[in-house]
Amino acid sequence: MAHRLRPVGTDFVGTAPVRLVFAREMAAAPEAVFHALAEDVPGWAQWFSAVTSARPTEGGREIRLRGGTRFEESVLAARAPEVYAYRVDVTNVPGARAWAEEWRLAPAGGGTRVRMAFALDGTAAFRLVCVLARPGVGRAFRDAVTALDRRLAG
Repeated sequence: MAHRLRPVGTDFVGTAPVRLVFAREMAAAPEAVFHALAEDVPGWAQWFSAVTSARPTEGGREIRLRGGTRFEESVLAARAPEVYAYRVDVTNVPGARAWAEEWRLAPAGGGTRVRMAFALDGTAAFRLVCVLARPGVGRAFRDAVTALDRRLAG
């Protein structure tokens, strides 16, 4: 059953009770990475293996993941080519109360350093599951960034 989450802003990324932060370098330029993140929403399903469908909505996106997880999101910041951030407004994830994600892009070695932060709040059980999921979420992030870099090179 889907439920509405507490609306949060970009400041939540730095203050959330649970923060999962990952970084990786890519060969692609920041402008190309930003375009893939913020402007080619349907393309997410091509490089982020957990995403089965992604479609833009007015002011946000609708995301579906393998296993049936759904998100209705609002874009909080889209400042090319440095920041793309969004919050989850509605999800079917049990125990979630607030959720935002932020992608920060910076030039690095002829390519891009990508830093992604998950900012989360929820029930005690939800927060524990998020902390325990850190290794898997990190692996999914690394695999997605690697696949996106290959896609942008091709």
